[in-house]
Amino acid sequence: MSSQLHVFPLQTLKHRCLAALKTRSPHISCLAVRDNLLYAAAINEINVFDLSNHSPVDSFNDDPTSGFVKSIAFNKTKIFTAHQDGKIRIWEITLSKKHQLLTTLPTVKDRFLHFILPKNYVNVRRHKKRLWIEHWDTVSGLVILNQKGLMYSVSWDKSFKIWNVNNRRCLESVKAHEDAVNTLVVSDNGTVYKGSADGLISVWERANKERRHSLVATLGKHKSTVNALALNADGSVLFSGGCDRSIMVWEKKGENNAENDHVGFVEALWGHSGPILCLINVGDLFVSGSSDRTVRVWQRGKEGGFHCSIVLEGHEKPVKSLVAVARGVFEGVFTFCSGSLDREIRVWEISRCSNLKNKSHEIRILLDGVPKSC
Repeated sequence: MSSQLHVFPLQTLKHRCLAALKTRSPHISCLAVRDNLLYAAAINEINVFDLSNHSPVDSFNDDPTSGFVKSIAFNKTKIFTAHQDGKIRIWEITLSKKHQLLTTLPTVKDRFLHFILPKNYVNVRRHKKRLWIEHWDTVSGLVILNQKGLMYSVSWDKSFKIWNVNNRRCLESVKAHEDAVNTLVVSDNGTVYKGSADGLISVWERANKERRHSLVATLGKHKSTVNALALNADGSVLFSGGCDRSIMVWEKKGENNAENDHVGFVEALWGHSGPILCLINVGDLFVSGSSDRTVRVWQRGKEGGFHCSIVLEGHEKPVKSLVAVARGVFEGVFTFCSGSLDREIRVWEISRCSNLKNKSHEIRILLDGVPKSC
């Protein structure tokens, strides 16, 4: 897609960079937001910033043996982090506002309950077995559904697991792909989408009376590794990004967005000159980050398809992670953060301009890059 002039309906977007934050270590691998606190993982260290004044609050996990932090998720009172060493760590905030390690998953108790019986072991490599309740390679993604009390994890060991966040027990483990699983998203109704290095997206569901998830669809439009997935607000539209530089748009076809609705391909979006590394949905927009060091904001055009409406520049290295912040006080104002391997986090504000005098049903949007204030 050309980065010159584009035509859109009578509504345009403006943007500005609110802040540029830096972590002590390079290589920001993931971002997460909770209660106006921004969590930014750089290698093994997790940095916490207050988004109300963009100041650092805390940093934790000083154990270099845990490897890169790949994902961060929250339940009501705890913080869950996924690590390169195959473990999921659980943290709590102390009275002094510091983060303290509680335990790792699977817990010592859960391991003890499983290690005796041979049936609890699975083959992971030639002549090597591990308990089915543990990941044996990098844990690449976490999603928690608080209303169901469940956590979903995926790993480069090709599996995904489901955990009870209350008693911290592993409930289910499924081999999902023939190669590493890089990313997942879960809809509110429990449909699980996973993207893999095999270039495929698998869709998993569990019927009301079934104990285990089953594969219901495989989506195969990408020509190489799938790195990122995102769902729109109601779970009816799926976005996927891969190393082939494309963003695929998928949509559920059926009534009332039911679990058994067919997921169909809608369109392929092009514009980034490098692999897509991260995607998020923000209101009725979605945002993509790439190894080409840019962030793109996409919205639906007047004919229904998605178009790139803003290109945000300024990062010096690949954009590895994106996270949406709660919508602003005024309707039509969105904030999100982008994290790069250059150890910088940029806080962006996107606002709509709908009170326009132009009545020609089209507006020309100039993609003007990052404001000088950044």
